[in-house]
Amino acid sequence: VLEAEEPFAKGQKGSSAMPHKRNPVGCENLSGLARVVRANAVAAFENVALWHERDISHSSVERVIIPDSTILVDYMLNRLTGILSGLQVYPERMKENMGRSYSLYNSQNVLINLTEKGMTREDAYALVQKNAMLSWKTKKDFKALLLKDRDIKKYLTPKELNDIFDLKHYLRNIDYIYKRVFGKKG
Repeated sequence: VLEAEEPFAKGQKGSSAMPHKRNPVGCENLSGLARVVRANAVAAFENVALWHERDISHSSVERVIIPDSTILVDYMLNRLTGILSGLQVYPERMKENMGRSYSLYNSQNVLINLTEKGMTREDAYALVQKNAMLSWKTKKDFKALLLKDRDIKKYLTPKELNDIFDLKHYLRNIDYIYKRVFGKKG
């Protein structure tokens, strides 16, 4: 869909069967290594069952999983840092792809707003689903259909619908997330 891709070096091969693909080999590698770390957690949980006191059966496991896991997580974090620092993001392509969805990604938010306005969840779900399926079938914009729907108009004004469909709604917590992840200095 070409919305984002990890760094891809000149001469690097993607898919062995499809030369146009740029497989996310770094992220795939991290995904696989995460399985190893999670598997080591299982061994740590097995150490919880103590018969009486600690013995060599516990330390023999810990001598393997603790260094392996910490070294592995350190490697994974360094690798992820490299991937994120070279990440290519294509916001215009994202907007194109969102446009191809007829704005249906807003259906949950419409559902929530209808219930907050007093419509039962079951009725709201049926109403949103009816318009969503019509949008897919007719290839018409979801919001345009909702703006014409009499039942929707009983609960949501055109301004409220426009606010629901505003992309800023989905981006409202970005600053908070960045501060939380990267600290105040960012």
